[in-house]
Amino acid sequence: MNAAKSNRPTPASHWVRIPDGTRVRHRSEAYEGVIDGLTEIVSGSDRNPDGKTQYRVNVGDSTRLLVSEDHLNILLDNKNLVLLARESELYRRNVTDRLRAVFAEDRFVMIGNKGPTSPGR
Repeated sequence: MNAAKSNRPTPASHWVRIPDGTRVRHRSEAYEGVIDGLTEIVSGSDRNPDGKTQYRVNVGDSTRLLVSEDHLNILLDNKNLVLLARESELYRRNVTDRLRAVFAEDRFVMIGNKGPTSPGR
C-alpha cells in the first residue's frame, strides 16, 4: 500500500524549469532580466512548483531578485522563439516548444510588447 503511494508522481516531477539565460519580465512590476539559477527558500510561501525554490533573476548592475515562476512572463523574439543568451536557433526552438507545452499562452510576450502575444507560428 505504501509502495503505491510513493509511485504517484508529485507536482515537482512534472515541473519544467525555465532554463538559465532565458529573458523574462515580471508580470506585475514589468522589470526585465535573465534567469541565472535557482535559490532554495527555507521559509515563505511564494515558491516554484518544486515547493522549495525561486528563480534568481539578474536585472543588471549586479542586482539579482528572487521570483517564483508564477510572477514571470517569458520573452520572445520576432520569430516567436524564447530569448536565450548566446544559444542557437535550433536550441531556442526546442526550449520554446518545451515551455509552450506547460505554460499558458498569456505567459509569452514579445520583447517590445508589454502584453501577451498571439501564437503566430
